[in-house]
Amino acid sequence: MAVALTILIDQHDPRPRRALSVAPGTTILKSAHEAGIDVTATCGGRGRCTSCRVKYVAGTIPPPTIADEVQLGDDLVREGYRLACQCPVTDAVTVQLAPPLEEAGFQILGVEGQGARRAAITIDSGVVKQVVKVELPREEHHQTSDLEQLLAAVGLPAESAGAGLLGSLPAALREDGGTVTVTTFAGHILAVERGDTALMKFGLAVDIGTTSVVTSLHELESGEQLAAVSSLNPQAVFGGDLMSRIAFAQFNPTNLRKLHTRILGLLNQHVEQVCREAGVLPKWIFKVVVVGNTCMHHLLLGIDPSYVGLAPYAPVMRHAITLPAHQLHLKTAPEARVCLLPLVAGFVGADAVAVALATRIRDTPRLRVAVDIGTNGEVLLGSSERLWACSAPAGPALEGAQIRHGMRAARGAIDRVAVDDDLRLHTIGETPPLGLCGSGLIDLIAGLLDARVIDATGLIQVEERQALPAALRDRVSMRGEERLVVIARAGEQGAPRELVLTQDDVRQVQLAKGAIASGIAMLVHVAGVPLERIEELMLAGGFGNYVSIESAVRIGLVPALPRERIRYVGNAAALGAQLALLSEAERARAETIAAGIEHVSLAAHPDFEQIFVDAMNFPARSPR
Repeated sequence: MAVALTILIDQHDPRPRRALSVAPGTTILKSAHEAGIDVTATCGGRGRCTSCRVKYVAGTIPPPTIADEVQLGDDLVREGYRLACQCPVTDAVTVQLAPPLEEAGFQILGVEGQGARRAAITIDSGVVKQVVKVELPREEHHQTSDLEQLLAAVGLPAESAGAGLLGSLPAALREDGGTVTVTTFAGHILAVERGDTALMKFGLAVDIGTTSVVTSLHELESGEQLAAVSSLNPQAVFGGDLMSRIAFAQFNPTNLRKLHTRILGLLNQHVEQVCREAGVLPKWIFKVVVVGNTCMHHLLLGIDPSYVGLAPYAPVMRHAITLPAHQLHLKTAPEARVCLLPLVAGFVGADAVAVALATRIRDTPRLRVAVDIGTNGEVLLGSSERLWACSAPAGPALEGAQIRHGMRAARGAIDRVAVDDDLRLHTIGETPPLGLCGSGLIDLIAGLLDARVIDATGLIQVEERQALPAALRDRVSMRGEERLVVIARAGEQGAPRELVLTQDDVRQVQLAKGAIASGIAMLVHVAGVPLERIEELMLAGGFGNYVSIESAVRIGLVPALPRERIRYVGNAAALGAQLALLSEAERARAETIAAGIEHVSLAAHPDFEQIFVDAMNFPARSPR
């Protein structure tokens, strides 16, 4: 017999209350998702984060599970909060969803407008517009057709024209005295427009990340960026990291379709937005270049990623692919070409290839490292001689997930912390602190290491707090069995509630930073070179460009190289997509780079376990 579940949704939702009838024993999270209600489950519904928390407002509140107690803490549990993924519905209840953060407040790294010009490439997108005069037959006994006359005028064979062009062809040839503009790419006719539209030639560069998606619109003749938009990846509702998302889709066509339609829907929103901002018609977008990790690539194409998540983690395909936009239902010119750059391995995707392309890591004999720090991090090490790559998944901890009071980099997030005799906090938007984002988390731990609140093993030194300055000492405590540091008390700097850093939070950061640090160390080990030979370390990606380099070095996230050898390179994956959009030579170069990358599987290497364990610890003394 069905059970009544009422969900109170955020006040901005047009349907603030949803009454559901669910099968007994179904979790609140599953019930919500099946009803089309977006309840974010960053950990994939495994009870390892707080993103799906709900508050019981009517009905019997179930006893807390271990996951509720660990993730939410005593205060929230007493207030009636529970994790939706852990609560089966057995009686009629009403729950309030945790209010989501406004997406406009999120800090997402976009791309600067003149990336292609900075890279000094020759612009040749491959999209050609040709204005021709087509002579139409005047006699009834002619043995020809509109298409044949057009092909004769442009000098192309019949197979160059797709069936999608035929419907509008007769009118286009006759509405302007036979003068038409024919758009071609790689020997294919993409569009036939009446009159002269030779100047209307645009393209999109798209970087689909696990957490965020960035799209930029470019004029293909000059390379000028006309508009750009970035958003959180809507698939994150079903899991914040790749393995959670793969698990959601695994051997489940319905869930795969949900993930596919989510990302496609967002891309069409991006098309509409950038076209509106730039005053460009979507029918004038003729080329789209997409980069992303292997899982994002497969989900965009509707390919089942199940076996990417199972040993030996093989992708379904790795080669570069080009297909017409209408096959993806992308709302550009129907015959526009969507070009996906090649993949390297199961967890080293086209985004890593784009980073290599943008950073020119293969162009010099100097040994350099590029680190794309993100939910699915990747590390490249090499020079003009050889190039190695590995996956270094930091997971969602640096995005705020699995951290007691963590959050993404949005308005109100603590993004910078200084530690002296007390904690000095800075928030995005300079508003009251709501939580701790990744860059603030790294700053905080770096400062606490210097202040000797945390030791090299990551232990919060509650027993040694008497040696600390008074204000800092009062923030370090033991509550029950839990060690913690109070970041902000309720009311402090306007904080609406107490914010803490727990011992488990520190362990989550150690796991995340250990993944990145061990990835770098492993490639250096495989290459057989001393660390001193690395002449430059480039930090890329959304998180990599907001974290303090000094704090990243202090906690051992990146090696203790001289400061002048470490630099930010922006959203290198998105820049690589731009290069491939504006230059066919660069797109071909990406294929060459991908073919030459030597993939290093960390878990399969006999030395990795010890390298990872060593990378988990913090440097004993500040290398600054």
